[in-house]
Amino acid sequence: MAQYIIIGNSAAANSAAESIRKADAQSSIMMFSKEKIPFYYVPALPEYLTGEREIKEITIHNDQWYLDNNIELYLSTEIIEIDPSSKRIKTNSNHSFSYDKLLLATGGYSFVPPIRGSDIEGVFSLRTIADADEIIKKASVSKELVLIGGGLLGLEAGNGLRKAGLKVTVVEFFPRLLPRQMDVDGAAILQKQMEEMGFSFYLGAGTKEIASDNGKLTVNLESGDRIATDMVLISAGVRPETTLAKALNLDIDKGVRVDDSLETGIRDIYAAGDLIEHRGCFYGTWTASMEQGRIAGSNMAGKDESYKGTVLSNTLKVVGINMVAAGDIDPDGNLESIIFKDENSRTYRKLVLKNDIIEGATLFGDIHGSNEILNAIKTKKTITALKDDLYRKDFDFSRLS
Repeated sequence: MAQYIIIGNSAAANSAAESIRKADAQSSIMMFSKEKIPFYYVPALPEYLTGEREIKEITIHNDQWYLDNNIELYLSTEIIEIDPSSKRIKTNSNHSFSYDKLLLATGGYSFVPPIRGSDIEGVFSLRTIADADEIIKKASVSKELVLIGGGLLGLEAGNGLRKAGLKVTVVEFFPRLLPRQMDVDGAAILQKQMEEMGFSFYLGAGTKEIASDNGKLTVNLESGDRIATDMVLISAGVRPETTLAKALNLDIDKGVRVDDSLETGIRDIYAAGDLIEHRGCFYGTWTASMEQGRIAGSNMAGKDESYKGTVLSNTLKVVGINMVAAGDIDPDGNLESIIFKDENSRTYRKLVLKNDIIEGATLFGDIHGSNEILNAIKTKKTITALKDDLYRKDFDFSRLS
């Protein structure tokens, strides 16, 4: 029987474990995680912040799941060394384990820009349950929050804390919100709605320094503006956790480079999730991590599957508003687009075309037809005969099937 080791308890890690177990019912699977609790849904952390959902409600695999699937889960355990020559790993408690196949699924960490004062008390980032618990504790005695970064998780966290009673000011380096998911027109609709909720914004603004004086914080911007606050949440994206990969001298650029089987440059060591780069692409999404983990696990168990990439897509709520962003959203308007915008109903729909094929889409406020649109993007369906009708608000998206 084989011995599989998975380092990490991420989406990719758990997807790989499921895939291995389906292909190999008997062999040993050991999973190591630095966190104190099993696999949970990271995008739901903003709801945990507000108390809308408890840990058990966002936990995907509880302790029993690992027992049922004969997976040995080691929590609060860090791997400090991997020796490919002997195929052994060492933990922070000086225990050693052998493997036949190993998966690096260490995920990512919250990127904190080089801002002076970013390490002082009252400044937070959000990536784990432990982070959320610290934020909840501080928010309970705070009235104002500055959110540095206008990305998805940050805006959701900011909205959660707004609902908890805090006044929230957003500082975003880009001149619009959600720069990876929305163009100028769509972001303007979102911003207007958020302003009506009580948010304040500094867009196109760089943060120079975070200063502390008698427990009160001040966020100083490059423009000279100063924002007084009780706490700061930095949400500036995610970077791959490459500590172990660097120690192995793996090829790293945007992430750890892998081939189509998800194997790294070292035989029998695979990688998946927020850690990796594949064919020049770094995905950093839940959907991609799940797919990569599934294929990596399958190949570790002796199958022969090839990863061809994942269509970037997000289906979510932004401050309670439904949104879908997929493929090439063409934020600079370089491609042909079919746009429907209704200021009164606060809805926005943009389909990005190239040679009459839908390459990307943004749906905001009204996301009906999203499944058909996503399928059209994946299958590269030609929509020449439908172009004129797609401008209509009541277009029947089943016609894309």
